[in-house]
Amino acid sequence: MENSGPNIDQQAKELESLMARVRDLRWQFGDETYDLYLESVYDASQKIVSAVVKKPGETRALKLETKIDRVVTSKKWGFPIMFLLLAAVFWFTIVGTNYPSQWLSLLLVDTVHPWLKSMAELTELPFWISGLLIDGIYLTTAWVVSVMLPPMAIFFPMFTLLEDFGYLPRVAFNLDNVYRKVGAHGKQALTMSMGFGCNVTGVIASRIIDSPRERLIAIITNNFSLCNGRWPTQILIATIFIGSLAPSYLGGIVSAASVIAVALLGIFMSLLVSWGLHKTVLKGEASSFSLELPPYRPPRIKTILYTSLIDRTLVVLGRSVMFAIPAGMVIWLSVNISIDGKSLAFYLTEWMDPVALFFGLNGIIFLAYIIAIPANEIVLPTILLLTVLGSSVSGQEGMTMISANSALETADILKAGGWTLLTAVNLMLFSLLHNPCSTTIYTIYKETKSLKWTMYATFIPIVLGLVVTFLVARIWEIFG
Repeated sequence: MENSGPNIDQQAKELESLMARVRDLRWQFGDETYDLYLESVYDASQKIVSAVVKKPGETRALKLETKIDRVVTSKKWGFPIMFLLLAAVFWFTIVGTNYPSQWLSLLLVDTVHPWLKSMAELTELPFWISGLLIDGIYLTTAWVVSVMLPPMAIFFPMFTLLEDFGYLPRVAFNLDNVYRKVGAHGKQALTMSMGFGCNVTGVIASRIIDSPRERLIAIITNNFSLCNGRWPTQILIATIFIGSLAPSYLGGIVSAASVIAVALLGIFMSLLVSWGLHKTVLKGEASSFSLELPPYRPPRIKTILYTSLIDRTLVVLGRSVMFAIPAGMVIWLSVNISIDGKSLAFYLTEWMDPVALFFGLNGIIFLAYIIAIPANEIVLPTILLLTVLGSSVSGQEGMTMISANSALETADILKAGGWTLLTAVNLMLFSLLHNPCSTTIYTIYKETKSLKWTMYATFIPIVLGLVVTFLVARIWEIFG
């Protein structure tokens, strides 16, 4: 027993030396050789299993899965199929959102809101109480529900369907080689895919990456995946401003294409920033990994409905309403606290307008993004309410008078607030390229234990968002 310690130490040193030699040889021969080796191991394993294990009815299923994978993961058809499936999801969401959103708006904004106001007048409720509760909290919450609920209730079940069917791992497989070429880990494609649901989930999922350097890259760039709080904004703005430019029978397709373009821009930005980090502050070699694709399976309807409607739609909507309550109070107070006869919101938007217009946006959008830092879900409802209350209360020149209980649609409200096609396009871009929500920022700090990397993850998207919107605005001036 006395010699056991030195023997263990000696064995550990030999093993460490052997592993170092293996790593050197792997980099010497390159990732392609390593990948080919892995493929040969799996091929040999599959042949052995096929020769000794027989299960009734399984051979035909395996052959069918193999044939499907040869198409959906091929270099020729993998990406086109991915784009077409995403286009179908967005098209169904856009087409199916219009009527439910109108009905909810008619009920909550145009019917219940005036009734609440009349009840407040009958009970002689003080102006500041009825305004804070009804025009502030309730109206913001009503906008959140009518604007956010319909697209989420359609988009999440369809997205969950692809996830449950087993297609999302194929998306990661297709993107694996692309991410490795920019110096990131192939598993970053998986964390990016999870970020499309929620960036917090995507950041936490980065734990599957063993390399600390590549894990940091995945964490910092996950915000470029459009999270569930930003999908409704993208879909609604695309429908109102971009889809309306095309004939009615093509409006849904054009809107879906524009949302896909923004999502693809997010993937491109993720690759670009990953490459930039790989070349500067996070230098190093990309490591390889093996990804075992799960089998295809028939969609489990109950699971899909529960996951998409309860775990995602209602949870996200609940979080939106939770953050909408204080946001509604802040919005109402900002447009009703006056200095020299003008509201605080007027001074803030007037101060921000020249800078915001320089980036093809406006002061209300900038103010809304400050108020909505806790959650991306309330950005658009905050913009709508600031536009409505700001127009009717502050008397700001250049804005049409809109009462809080009018029957104007979302498009009319925004257009009456001075919005143009450039404003809409740059809002879609800035919705993609801006700081993470406060929950994501906190999660990044908890995962990295570093204020430095948290600041990188927070401010890189903002800088890129301002650069991109500035360039679009300048190009628009030249060719618009």
